[in-house]
Amino acid sequence: MPLGTLDRTPPPFFKQGPSAMSKLMVFSAVALFLMVADMRFRLAAPVRAAMATALYPVQWLVLQPVQAVGTAGGYLTSLHRAQQNESEALQRLAAQAGNALQLEQLQLENQRLRELLAMRERLSAQATGAQVLYDAADPYSRKVVIDRGQTHGIEAGSPVIDESGVLGQVTRVYPLLSEVTLLTDRDQAIPVLNTRTSVRDVAFGQPSSDGDGLELRYTLASADIEAGDLLTTSGVDGVYPPGLPVARVARVEKRAESSFARVVCTPLARTQGTLHVLVLSPLAHTLPPAPPPQEPAGRPRRGGPLDSPGGRSAAP
Repeated sequence: MPLGTLDRTPPPFFKQGPSAMSKLMVFSAVALFLMVADMRFRLAAPVRAAMATALYPVQWLVLQPVQAVGTAGGYLTSLHRAQQNESEALQRLAAQAGNALQLEQLQLENQRLRELLAMRERLSAQATGAQVLYDAADPYSRKVVIDRGQTHGIEAGSPVIDESGVLGQVTRVYPLLSEVTLLTDRDQAIPVLNTRTSVRDVAFGQPSSDGDGLELRYTLASADIEAGDLLTTSGVDGVYPPGLPVARVARVEKRAESSFARVVCTPLARTQGTLHVLVLSPLAHTLPPAPPPQEPAGRPRRGGPLDSPGGRSAAP
């Protein structure tokens, strides 16, 4: 069969209507018209509102799992962040507490050093600052070790004071260290003066488990001494400069079976926990030298004008 006799038109069963290009042009024009009309006259607003209202329950149901996952993740993140913030806050609080305690200790130490320097200015004796390193190992004595020794000019017998009063006496000196025996040691005694009555006495160390102190022994029951009296160094021993605060009378116990009263005193210096002290030169180094003895007037001296060349007195 010749090719020219073939019918190239589709049969009526497969008729598709307008061509695809015609449909594209028609629908494009309609879409453009609708967009312009909606922009100018808001024609699609009621339709859009109705569709949004109808689809809202579906949207809410679809978004619930997503919101649940987001809420759970946010809760876990917030919990972790809160725990981390709490941990950081506790660390900062601990650091600030440590700094506050250190600041309080430094302020207290600064105040004591100022008081110690003020006492040093009032003293006429030469003073050397020292730091207490540790207490002596002997449990039956009251001694401390300071960081000054022979190389720093420390001598045995030198008085040791703190910002409140007399602390003790240097009893052993090493090249770089010194051992200080406190006033409360049982082998220590210091001459004192009652500032109220001007009566001299001797205070002995009285260590005790209830608290170390001093005791005025062999004090008559009729002696004029009261609780609260201030005791200072008298200076008669040639070791301690006069006028240094030593102790305050705590109580006076008078017993009927004895003619002596028991006088218990509390040392003014901090015998426990002190950090900085002053080591004074002994009082004998600050006293002026004694004048040479003078011969009685009228007594001829050898080699004087009354002596003869032979060594005998010339006759008048």
